[in-house]
Amino acid sequence: MRHGRRRFVAAFLAIPLVLYTVLVLSPYAQSFYLSLTDWRGVSARAEFVGLDNFARLLEDPQMWAGLRNNGIMLLVVPAATILLALFFATMLNLGRGTRGVRGAEIYKVVYFFPQLLSVAVLGVLWQFVYTPNSGLLNGILEAVGIEGRSWLADPGTALWAVMAVIVWSSVGFYVVLFNAAMQSIPREILEAALVDGADRLTTFRRIVLPLVRDNIQVAFIYLGIAALDGFAIVQIMTVGPGGPDGATEVLGLGLYRNAFTYGKFGYASALGVVLFFLTLTLAVLVLRGSRRDRLEMA
Repeated sequence: MRHGRRRFVAAFLAIPLVLYTVLVLSPYAQSFYLSLTDWRGVSARAEFVGLDNFARLLEDPQMWAGLRNNGIMLLVVPAATILLALFFATMLNLGRGTRGVRGAEIYKVVYFFPQLLSVAVLGVLWQFVYTPNSGLLNGILEAVGIEGRSWLADPGTALWAVMAVIVWSSVGFYVVLFNAAMQSIPREILEAALVDGADRLTTFRRIVLPLVRDNIQVAFIYLGIAALDGFAIVQIMTVGPGGPDGATEVLGLGLYRNAFTYGKFGYASALGVVLFFLTLTLAVLVLRGSRRDRLEMA
């Protein structure tokens, strides 16, 4: 009976495991192999060059510029998105005692609306918002007496303008995520805190925040991965290779440019391997940090 059950489970899992191996693990293995070659993308032959591609990466100024900008995005995007999402979710749930604010469902739909738009639509939409002469943002600033700027053409503001779009488009999803986590907290706990004289800030810090810690961890991992990518929105919103003057260069953009513009697929694969390990390191650090916090709390 036990052997029959094992055979059934093995047969049931065989097809998903084969599909996962072919569609997920195999492309990773091919990328790792190609990163050790000089493959140009158009030839069936790829000469093995060992770690030469990785040595060239260390001397590539565009790679370091992309790494720097991805690092800034990694610091800003997850923190800003999570803080705003927590604020809005808390207002929806604790805005009026423990029952939330009126019309909370409508607010959640409004917050979530940017998630319905594709990255291409978001990029084009915000290009119009940032347009120097006729854009919405400069129009509002000039209406209150503040001189407008060329937000996407100025190296000092281009990256921040792109990050603002990423945060704006991501907040709604995490508002819904944190709102669902907060609604799972028993109302009796929150009501007891209010009866004991705790204000909203104390209630949030002492009760709500520890109970939604796991959701914040998940959000940070996903937002960190988005910050380490950033290719699509940068490619759509900015002009040139990471323009202006490399101010918005990111690792994903360098990978795309080396592969499909210069035909250096081996070198691009090496850059992809670096990006893979950076993402994996981020996830491991966040998970280990969260585990350490749980042990200390226990």
